[in-house]
Amino acid sequence: MKKKITVGNKVLFLLCAMYFITYIDRVNIATAAPFMKEDLGLSTTQMGLVLSAFAYPYALLQIFGGWIGDKTGAKKTLTFVGLIWSITTALTGLVTGMVSAVLVRIGLGFGEGAAFPTATKAMAQWLPKEKFGFAQGIVHSASRLGNAVAPPVIALLIVAFGWRESFFIMGAISILWMVVWHWYFKDNPKDHPKITQEELAQLPVYEEKSQQSKKIIPWKKLCKRILPVTFVDFCYGWTLWVYLTWLPSFLFTAYNLDIKKSALFAAGILLSGVIGDTLGGVLSDKIYVRTNNLKLARRSILVVGLTGSFIFLLPTLFVHNLTLIAISMSLAFFFLELCNANLWAIPMDIAPNYSGTASGMMNTGFGVAGMLSPVAFGFLISLSGNWQVPFIMSVLLLLIGVFVTLTIDPSKKLEDETEHHGTDISSQI
Repeated sequence: MKKKITVGNKVLFLLCAMYFITYIDRVNIATAAPFMKEDLGLSTTQMGLVLSAFAYPYALLQIFGGWIGDKTGAKKTLTFVGLIWSITTALTGLVTGMVSAVLVRIGLGFGEGAAFPTATKAMAQWLPKEKFGFAQGIVHSASRLGNAVAPPVIALLIVAFGWRESFFIMGAISILWMVVWHWYFKDNPKDHPKITQEELAQLPVYEEKSQQSKKIIPWKKLCKRILPVTFVDFCYGWTLWVYLTWLPSFLFTAYNLDIKKSALFAAGILLSGVIGDTLGGVLSDKIYVRTNNLKLARRSILVVGLTGSFIFLLPTLFVHNLTLIAISMSLAFFFLELCNANLWAIPMDIAPNYSGTASGMMNTGFGVAGMLSPVAFGFLISLSGNWQVPFIMSVLLLLIGVFVTLTIDPSKKLEDETEHHGTDISSQI
């Protein structure tokens, strides 16, 4: 008998589609960058500012994004922010200079900033507890798949219609997702007309907002425990943002490739991250099951990932051979993405009672890296005229990240020092 696809799995598919689309919407500008730069008369440094503008509101909303989703529900929150990122994606096709380009990218950052924490809330409501890890792994793999397909897809759209039109088309696709989400999703699973009693019995008990007990978050102790993870996430994010924002331009300019070839090479490199993203969490879980040593499980994959990325980025400093660089950068990105699932898992290990807030603190490192990395990369290119120079920063930060990783101990949980209170958690923020 063929197994029926549950409503929860359909919700998970919608979330995978969201992660996939949002990543294309945030990195499509990397493929369009050479054409935008020329049409708008921007310098490399100015283009770096445009590329980094997304990360400012994105970073600021990480800690509060989950809280917003908790207050209003995943249905309303993702519908609203989906509308914002759809409109700002489309408006990118109408920019006339650096100021307008920066403004629409800031708008996109606001739209996507609350998306992933709120999506995590939706997963917690709609999937059995034993599938939480699988769910996080598959949605983040979908986001990396978005990274990989964005260069060739956007390149084809640019060749066929123009760089402005590529943003109009992606905006329309984003609007379509938002409409389907609003129509299909229910905050309370029992309100969905297609759900069965059998599936409902496997899901966590849904608590109405009026029934949810409020806890005071131990901010000081939580910050102390999560800060090293945030810094490692910053080191990871610095290099990831280089891939997300400058890779097509690097191949296009440094190796004199046309837009189609540079996009295909970029896609091949980014596709390796899909494998690394999935494999990192699987390997870590297997080590934990076999050894019952959570510190070893998380640390070992982070150290291997950061070290491997460090080693395979080194050729970018000394070699100018396209084939070797493509292979080397693919391996560097694969190892880098081994880290992703573990970085998201560690806040849950350390602070299971405050995993949303802890994860937001952790991912703030990624957001801050997004503010600085594209600008620094563009500035160093303008200053030196050499595409290899900016990679030095990535190499150094990866090495530093290895040593900071050794200070992280996810096996020691933050003690639950809070009591249930009737006051709103927002009064403690």
